[in-house]
Amino acid sequence: MKIYKTKSGIIIEAENKFYLSKDNWDSFINDDQLFQKIENLIQSSGEIENVNQIIEEEIVAPVGSQELWACGVTYLRSKEGRQEESKGAGGGDFYAKVYEAKRPEVFFKSTSHRIVGPNGKVRIRRDSSWDVPEPELTLVVTSSGKIIGYTIGNDMSSRSIEGENPLYLPQAKTYDGCASLGPCIYVTEQPLNKDTKIHLEINRKNITVFQGNIGINQMKRTPEELVSFVFRECSFPNGCFVMTGTGIVPGNDFTLQSGDEIKISIDHIGTLINNVG
Repeated sequence: MKIYKTKSGIIIEAENKFYLSKDNWDSFINDDQLFQKIENLIQSSGEIENVNQIIEEEIVAPVGSQELWACGVTYLRSKEGRQEESKGAGGGDFYAKVYEAKRPEVFFKSTSHRIVGPNGKVRIRRDSSWDVPEPELTLVVTSSGKIIGYTIGNDMSSRSIEGENPLYLPQAKTYDGCASLGPCIYVTEQPLNKDTKIHLEINRKNITVFQGNIGINQMKRTPEELVSFVFRECSFPNGCFVMTGTGIVPGNDFTLQSGDEIKISIDHIGTLINNVG
């Protein structure tokens, strides 16, 4: 099942049928029994029609009062990419150590007002010269720490700033338009299949300038492990979103440009499309 946040309310998609809920977004998704709640709502609600136009025109990022957190260096390719970008500053060893360490890299990414939704414009910093999108499976977590759904995340990153000094990570990661989420939340009773793949395509003037994919089975740490560290000393009254890291890293000769189209697809969830503003 999928749930979309729109200006008209919450739209639920189940078996190619659509249902509308006017419930408050925060309380609706912050429910350990979300799957059962949706099933009950479907049984008691009437199907709505002509929903495609509503989703297309009114869809927004599936986030309310939730914070967005992120985890880094969870894939081998990410470790290698970070080592490459920071070796001139002497920070390369940090990434090798955190990849092997018991404690993962966990950092605050964004509040909702810096997050854009499907078809929104993500940004690259004006004081950065090397920028990439980071396509990430993103966990939807309740206030109790239970994973109740999945969405697609784009963790926009300044490699030039982070590479200059690892201590500049907050500036490289957090700024207006620094992240995108959507297009929906995929709600399932079972964990996401380990064969699930993440796909990234970047188009510039209708020409594909980069593409890549990776399976989430290449992630070194489990989703549950990452969530447990996020929740160790932090509480989330409305739940939170947790990005799980990227395994797709464009080469050192690539940087985003204004006008680029970024398409991130994850099996079962859908496709998140954004343009660089």
